[in-house]
Amino acid sequence: MATNKSFPGYDGIIPVFEREDDLFESKLSKEADICAGLYLLCIGVLSTIGNSYVLLMACRRKKKLRPAEIMTMNLAFCDLGISVSGKPFTIISFFCHRWVFGWSICQWYGWVGFFFGCGSLITMTVVSFDRYMKICHLRYGTWVKRRHAFISLILIWFYASFWATLPLVGVGNYAPEPFGTSCTLDWWLAQASLQGKVFVISIMFFCLILPTVVIIFSYAKIIVKVKSSAQEVAVYDTRNQKNHTLEIKLTKVAMLICAGFLIAWIPYAVVSVWSAFGNPDSVPIEFSVVPTLLAKSAAMYNPIIYQVIDCKCPCFRSSKTLQKSNSRQPGDGENRQDIDQLQSENEQSGNEKTTAPRVYTISRRSIPSTAE
Repeated sequence: MATNKSFPGYDGIIPVFEREDDLFESKLSKEADICAGLYLLCIGVLSTIGNSYVLLMACRRKKKLRPAEIMTMNLAFCDLGISVSGKPFTIISFFCHRWVFGWSICQWYGWVGFFFGCGSLITMTVVSFDRYMKICHLRYGTWVKRRHAFISLILIWFYASFWATLPLVGVGNYAPEPFGTSCTLDWWLAQASLQGKVFVISIMFFCLILPTVVIIFSYAKIIVKVKSSAQEVAVYDTRNQKNHTLEIKLTKVAMLICAGFLIAWIPYAVVSVWSAFGNPDSVPIEFSVVPTLLAKSAAMYNPIIYQVIDCKCPCFRSSKTLQKSNSRQPGDGENRQDIDQLQSENEQSGNEKTTAPRVYTISRRSIPSTAE
């Protein structure tokens, strides 16, 4: 059993939640633990089934996945990872009325939760920026290819690994939650030393505030652009109008995913910041468990959003439809460049009679992809 002395870096200052002799004993009632365990069990089962389905449908056409679909698959992988490798420990501990896995697994659980949570948020940040480029800067958005998506994945996992591993090498720490049956980042280090304050502030800025600002900026610019470009869309041919409509639907799905994630995690972040820099005694133990349970439900939202918002996402289309669609639609990046180039030539020539059929020919030969 871990004691107060087993947590390094406090310099003699004992945080509030460490004043108990048994750090891993639940501070909630048995009835509350059972309810929390049943809640997480339902969340874990639904999340595992939903995200497994998304990954299965994507793997069936892995060679044809486009950048946006690759990011979606990565998000589903993060949600599945935290559901499979993290939630079982908390569920069992809630039913046992204490954390039963010891200090080493507590460190592992904290790392897994932070690693996949940070990976999810950074993935959504990349997705929001991709949507911003697609909607607001078409000429720059068309050059994004599969290799750029894979490079983004490498950077995402490196970023998440870096911040999640710092507490394991002595910069920060993972410790039990105040209610005892779960583990997380040791936010209370901010009250112990200057090093702890720097660690907590860095985590909050680079793993929450900065990604959130990028997400809000991207979707705010998208909303402004969509409102101002309604007249421009009206002059497109029918196929381009449908493609633009699909882009907007995909953007709405991405916005809902980001909103659901932030709504789930921001209450937990607020309580954590208050515990780090405010008065932890003012946060009742029974109240502190609610934001934690809400944050753990974030992995369940995305598959529901995919299903409720029918945006013709390739992950939920039949294989025959996909083959038919892919046989008709070549890569959209090159097609858009061809159309832009032809339109530029037509504007210079100023011949309206020849412009219409030439653009129509390109439109029939190169239909922009609707599966981004």
